[in-house]
Amino acid sequence: MSLRINDTAPDFTAETTQGNINFHEWIGDGWAILFSHPKDFTPVCTTELGYMAGLEPEFKKRNAKIVGLSVDPASSHSKWAVDIEETQGHKVNYPMIGDPELKIAKLYDMLPADAGTTSDGRTAANNATVRTVFIVGPDKKIKLMLSYPMSTGRNFDEVLRVLDSIQLTAKHQVATPVNWKQGEDVIIVPAVNDEQAKAKYPNGWKTVKPYLRIVPQPK
Repeated sequence: MSLRINDTAPDFTAETTQGNINFHEWIGDGWAILFSHPKDFTPVCTTELGYMAGLEPEFKKRNAKIVGLSVDPASSHSKWAVDIEETQGHKVNYPMIGDPELKIAKLYDMLPADAGTTSDGRTAANNATVRTVFIVGPDKKIKLMLSYPMSTGRNFDEVLRVLDSIQLTAKHQVATPVNWKQGEDVIIVPAVNDEQAKAKYPNGWKTVKPYLRIVPQPK
């Protein structure tokens, strides 16, 4: 199954380092960041999991939960977490999903259907495509998919920035321009006509082009 933005995130039940979860129930009425890894005890992913552990309070402020996934058993993840805390300086307090039968990796189109049914004997190299970040909204729809090569550490500050943009858009019918950061000007979306915009933004806006209307970020 090929996934796209605005598709419903496939639901699943799985063992994690914090017990069994049903993904949709676990998300609840908030947001979720699901990020996957090709193998435990790999160097780049060790740095990523540690960094996300440090960022977790920022995601919590935004009503977003973090969950990691690797195609190894949850028992292996727990051992890896010790190394992550030792080397990265942050304790992993979010759950890490075990996927030893590759079911979730296949469900999320990160491995092909013929990849087999076990993580035993597989290496990071033949799991290299299990390197995607998914942002899932309260409506259980996929809002972002971001895939990286195995050799490049992911920019999780960017994931936080995108979450801010998505949440702002959901609330205020605005879009964010290139390289936008919190507090900077935003764009009134084309779906909001000028009459509607006057009601929403009584102080006005800057019209660069009829389709490009700049306004301060709503509070």
